[in-house]
Amino acid sequence: MHAEVPIMDLPLRERIESVCRQYDRRRDRLMDMAIDIQAAERCISPEAQDALARELGMEVVDVQSLVTFYAFLTESPTGRVVVRLCDDIPDFLAGLDAVAEALSSELGLEFGQTSPDGQITLERTPCIGMSDQCPAALVNEVVVTNLTPESARAMARGLLRHGDPHRLVEHTGDGRNSHELIRAMVQNNLRERGPVLFGGPVTGRGLEAALRKPSAEVRAQVRASNLRGRGGAGFPTGQKWDFAAKAEGTRRTVICNADEGEPGTFKDRVLLTELPELMFEGMTIAAYAIGADEGILYLRGEYTYLRPFLEHVLGLRRRSGLLGRNILGHSGFDFDIRIQRGAGAYVCGEESALISSCEGLRGDPKTRPPYPAQSGYLGRPTVVNNVETLCAAARILEHGADWFAAIGEPQSTGTKLLSVSGHCERPGVYEVPNGLTLSDLLERVGAKQVQAVQVGGFSGHLIPPREFGRRISNTDLLTGGAVLVLGEGVDLIAMGVRVLEFFVEESCGFCTPCRAGNVLLLERMKRVAAGHGEEADYTYLAELSEAIKGTSRCGFGQTSPNVVLDLLRHFRPVLEKSIGIDPGNGTREAFDLGAALRDAERISGRRSTHHLAERTEHREAAPRKEVKIDGQTRQDTPKEGER
Repeated sequence: MHAEVPIMDLPLRERIESVCRQYDRRRDRLMDMAIDIQAAERCISPEAQDALARELGMEVVDVQSLVTFYAFLTESPTGRVVVRLCDDIPDFLAGLDAVAEALSSELGLEFGQTSPDGQITLERTPCIGMSDQCPAALVNEVVVTNLTPESARAMARGLLRHGDPHRLVEHTGDGRNSHELIRAMVQNNLRERGPVLFGGPVTGRGLEAALRKPSAEVRAQVRASNLRGRGGAGFPTGQKWDFAAKAEGTRRTVICNADEGEPGTFKDRVLLTELPELMFEGMTIAAYAIGADEGILYLRGEYTYLRPFLEHVLGLRRRSGLLGRNILGHSGFDFDIRIQRGAGAYVCGEESALISSCEGLRGDPKTRPPYPAQSGYLGRPTVVNNVETLCAAARILEHGADWFAAIGEPQSTGTKLLSVSGHCERPGVYEVPNGLTLSDLLERVGAKQVQAVQVGGFSGHLIPPREFGRRISNTDLLTGGAVLVLGEGVDLIAMGVRVLEFFVEESCGFCTPCRAGNVLLLERMKRVAAGHGEEADYTYLAELSEAIKGTSRCGFGQTSPNVVLDLLRHFRPVLEKSIGIDPGNGTREAFDLGAALRDAERISGRRSTHHLAERTEHREAAPRKEVKIDGQTRQDTPKEGER
């Protein structure tokens, strides 16, 4: 009997073939194949793309399209260790600049570079879901939190010495973060447990109760609870399930959206860590309610460290009869769940883009109608629900619709899980009843001298102090969960620029209003931030923002200008301070000709004629002395050497 040849010892073509066999050469599993190849080869080279296309019988341009779309996939080799330092706004507030300088200096690398020996790549990355314990970094799949310049230098020295990211974890976090299949230094920071999600142990009684009812009655109970989506859109969950159940199709799919990419959001990470059984129970209940036989958990690439543990939980459920054929002895109810890994794309949080990614495509949002509930994954009726939504659905079937509806407000029932970060004493996760005012929340988290609060992440809204009486609810402040507290010292214009830079980078580029419009917004906001703004810029920014919102294809572009509009609406004095007016003559310097000419003068080694005009102005402005000519007193301009 011959020993099996390790995959890395095989020629490239055979290695690609081996990866494809693991996924039965299914075209819709291209994402998983690409991620596996990236991990093994440190890139997906043009040669690998060609081999993959041949193996799957597809065009190489389609493979290249996928590889170049996702941030964690590359065409050229990365280092064996990739250090991705998070550069989200909470990280900046927590001292990111000093950490970045220390890390770069110790590694001897600029950001975007790979060491000459191919060992380490240093990069920046958007929010990795650690805003309550930042600055933070991803080192391959290992999360490193609460970085300081000193700990960053120590981390760099360790990687240069041993090259093993797992050895960076010297202590583990609370709860299941210490589980042998997780072993992460991540803290849950669960500050407040509410009556719904964290109100008691996971018993499985919700699924048992569901299977005792007809599927239509299960949907009716979810409708009666008035549960709405917890991912940010707030669509009625029972109504979505009804649409999918009644749509034409022989097969249906349930997808759990765990692509928690909205900056400042991390509450689903805690649910995935502490309550995965409740989430999988909710998925199974949804499958029974709509008649689905397949489930997909879309796990963001930044949470890959949780995947072995989640696969373990799925295995336990299969062995317990909670997944698979004839679940809990219910004849004809067959349902199983697979985990689909993401690879770094914010836009995949949008449900149709997420479905595209599950199908092995670029994460491009799709035109609607048809809606996913009518035609989603592989053309099947598909329900896409957020992690928190599915956990709440399981509790509703366990305790009843009336119990859930009695919590919160009539039009915004139940609790809401919030991710709080920024300038506060107690950042972390809070389960609060819907209807809680922002001022009450700020008191709970220990926030003082607050200039503004960003609610709902970058796609949400910037709330001024005069509106802190507003409520967290579906009828007022609708949020996917992110709450970023901004103290009085924060430069709100610079923050707005950072938000727009994020949207420019993350746009899928499909539609012109989003692709080009956000670039134009960013350019004008940078001018304002540099102190060269004009009053006409306000009209320009407002009109362009409304045009982008009104004509963009999906929610990404429709919400990207929110930060600009909120600055114009609520923080006009802050913007007006950026307009530099000369108090002497009332003019506004919009263009510095001398500064613009400096590079040309340096390269040519010659001075431009602009300095002559400057000398003339200076001469005219120079003080004149009195001299006597022909017995008369006159004003005379000093000679060049006398000034």
